[in-house]
Amino acid sequence: MEQQKEQMMVAALENGSVIDHIPTDKLFTIVQLLQLDTFSNEVIIANNLDSRAMGKKGLIKISGKFFTEAEISKLAVVCPNIRLTVIKNYKVAEKRQINLPERLIDIVKCANPVCITNNEPMKTYFTINNLKTVKCRYCGKEQTLENIKLK
Repeated sequence: MEQQKEQMMVAALENGSVIDHIPTDKLFTIVQLLQLDTFSNEVIIANNLDSRAMGKKGLIKISGKFFTEAEISKLAVVCPNIRLTVIKNYKVAEKRQINLPERLIDIVKCANPVCITNNEPMKTYFTINNLKTVKCRYCGKEQTLENIKLK
């Protein structure tokens, strides 16, 4: 019965995406990253929901939105281990946990001001080092995930 009440708090999606298991301190970072304030379809943002695994969590439901791999990679950089569910005709079409990819292409800005990627029109290329740092392929500059800037 308690689970039914919780499910009724948020309307079902006909078609769209659900981002779940968002740490509460990252919820509005994701809202800003995805520019959801400019999205014209229905967007439901919920924070401080009870979670057995996390204690409290955030959730975002976006009607009519299906993410590209580049968008998913950006989400993974900001908030690894979230869950993405794709809904089609009110049914779960896909459910996956989002993890950091092995490399980030044209997602992260290099912190080295003399890196070629900051001075020439080209894509950045970073490899993930120990799930805490990224390394620029061109200049070798390492940055922690907490301090990176997205492009």
